[in-house]
Amino acid sequence: MFLILFALLIGLALGVFGGGGSLLTVALFVHEDIGAQAAISTSLFVVALSAAAALIQHARAGHVRWRVGALFAGSGMIGAYVGGFAAGFIPATLLLLLLAAVMVASAVIMLRPRDAESVRPARPLHPAQLPAQGLLIGTLTGLVGAGGGFLVVPALVLLSGMSMREAIGTSLLVIMLNSLAGLAGHSAHLQIDYALAGVVTAFAIAGTFLGHTLAGRIPLERLTNGFAWFILAIAAWLVYQQLPLSWKAWVSHANVV
Repeated sequence: MFLILFALLIGLALGVFGGGGSLLTVALFVHEDIGAQAAISTSLFVVALSAAAALIQHARAGHVRWRVGALFAGSGMIGAYVGGFAAGFIPATLLLLLLAAVMVASAVIMLRPRDAESVRPARPLHPAQLPAQGLLIGTLTGLVGAGGGFLVVPALVLLSGMSMREAIGTSLLVIMLNSLAGLAGHSAHLQIDYALAGVVTAFAIAGTFLGHTLAGRIPLERLTNGFAWFILAIAAWLVYQQLPLSWKAWVSHANVV
């Protein structure tokens, strides 16, 4: 039941925010104790399929800017492939701590007021800046299995002047392509639990439909703030999991006191 609910939440995040699903996916697989490398590889597999399902829904609503997404994802896929390959040579603890840092950065972005962004007038696209941003976010995707949706959305809004709805839809295109490229980068050390991935993917895709429906009915800011605090709690749990046993005992003793 926990697995199903968490998988639904992964899809819900992708459908509503255009991101966040990969952060939850890696955390879920870490909780399932399949190993950090397998958690990252399996997360990329699940997120690529789930983002594709959410992308179709946003594309039908006319919320995807294909040209901008292609510009962003072009360099992002290169970074994701390189990051995925490099992940095989980085200690698992360091990768998970980097993921926790990405979670904290994403939560901070989510907690910022979005009123100014939502009414930002359209302005000329800055094509030179999109690939640079895409390369950085793509590298993070390959390294830690996080699609970077919460980093992509504000970047799309600020660099291209598109609306929040368009940025959310377009970010799904970027996440899908980056996840596929990251998965290719992991091919040298690919570890995927396909049985577990199949169950999570099925319910995550179902969650994207629920998320797309909720996105138009509940104020985005209210959903975003609640999800941001949830992401921060998971980041704290990930950091705690990487602590030495002696430190964990000290933290537990401090909580009891």
